[in-house]
Amino acid sequence: MARVDYFNDPNAPEANSIVPSVTAVARDEAGGVLLIHKTDNDLWALPGGGVDVGEAVADAAVRETKEETGFDVEVTGLVGLYTNPGHVMAYDDGEVRQQFSICFTARIIGGELRTSSESKEVAFVAPDDLDGLNIHPSMRMRIDHGLANRPQPYIG
Repeated sequence: MARVDYFNDPNAPEANSIVPSVTAVARDEAGGVLLIHKTDNDLWALPGGGVDVGEAVADAAVRETKEETGFDVEVTGLVGLYTNPGHVMAYDDGEVRQQFSICFTARIIGGELRTSSESKEVAFVAPDDLDGLNIHPSMRMRIDHGLANRPQPYIG
């Protein structure tokens, strides 16, 4: 399903749903950040997705990372809560979802790199190479916060 992201855009459609979602900041031994090139909006992003009914948010981050990248991870910490009502995603089925994302740090414990129906590319990207990728500003904020080792989680 295709989607369009709006970020603090006065012309954005009004949200009609909110779905808790998760992302995970995982790094390889060289310090590269695990990213996916998404099929739905053609942007680079942290692995993640919606939380299923009956699922704990940390378990959702583990599941989504495995589904989208092939890697097994364990959650190691909280980067922050991202709930900007000015960030909405409009899907081609008429849903307009307000952002509600919980971002975790994670450690890779197994698996191997592969793509999925949601990720046309999977890569470890050096922090110095992030500026060369097409990353949504909200996602870039999560990546930057995850790399900064902030003493407290971001809440916003």
